[in-house]
Amino acid sequence: MILGIGSDLANIERIARVLDRHGDRFRNRVFTKTEQRKAERRMDVAGTYAKRWAAKEACSKALGTGLRMGIAWKDMAVSNLPTGQPVMAVTGWAADRLASMTPPGYDSVIHVTLTDDHPWAQAFVVIEARPLGVPGGTLAT
Repeated sequence: MILGIGSDLANIERIARVLDRHGDRFRNRVFTKTEQRKAERRMDVAGTYAKRWAAKEACSKALGTGLRMGIAWKDMAVSNLPTGQPVMAVTGWAADRLASMTPPGYDSVIHVTLTDDHPWAQAFVVIEARPLGVPGGTLAT
């Protein structure tokens, strides 16, 4: 069963300007150390950050809150499986919100997809509830 869907479109050039203007203050407020390491190793640093920004926005929408009600940027973190597939992990208030949305007898799974075509970065997030015991439970930590 689908618990939430979110999407977001971010302008890569806007994120590049924010990075130039605010640097580490912006990086450290919004992105986890793992996300920062990933972005800083890439040729398209701003594009990588923009996709992760869009993913966090999309996740907050799928959680039904947007970026309000106590959710913090770093409560949502994008990483990649060895195959390159992006995954979203939630902690803190985002994890609490996800738990409250998940019906008894179910696990939740956050699906995320990212894409970019300069100057745009886009993310879609779908939160699915699966009956307990079905592989692929939540990545909440």
